[in-house]
Amino acid sequence: MINLSLARRYAKALLSIGKEDGRYKEYGEELNSFTYLLEREAELKNAIINPIYPRDDRKKVLDKILEMIQLSTIVTNFINLLFDKQRIDGVFQINQEYQQLVDKLENISRARVTTAAPLGEDVIDRIRQALEKITGGAVVLDVTDDSQIIGGIIAQVGDLVLDGSVRTQLQSLKETLIRGEVA
Repeated sequence: MINLSLARRYAKALLSIGKEDGRYKEYGEELNSFTYLLEREAELKNAIINPIYPRDDRKKVLDKILEMIQLSTIVTNFINLLFDKQRIDGVFQINQEYQQLVDKLENISRARVTTAAPLGEDVIDRIRQALEKITGGAVVLDVTDDSQIIGGIIAQVGDLVLDGSVRTQLQSLKETLIRGEVA
């Protein structure tokens, strides 16, 4: 595993190439699909990353996979560079950093929204619009259900947390009662 600053440097390098030739989105999609494949196929990931296997055998497996999924030359070379520098295990962090850099470049925020019960598409769209007003850019939502919040909604965009859950309101009321601040 590589550290965050090193992952960011690799991600920035790939993004720089992608911005030069106008294909940074494509490179991001390809890098994302490669990491998704490794996450989904644990044995394949192990065969490429685990140093217990001989380096030449791992390289052959990687070459065969890259040939089969037919990535662009730039991304193929990038993945091979990671392997050659013994940093292929950092591809997951690099991908995450790359996706964040692309989001920043395109003024996209990712928001995690938690609700007590499933919401309709119209409500989700209104939440997205409200968050877009707050952030000043496009927002991609990841909506999940959690009955433990009892009711309401919790939205997190970056460091900003908007907690309108009934659970939090009840907790605040409880703390107020304990302190004896109720009028």
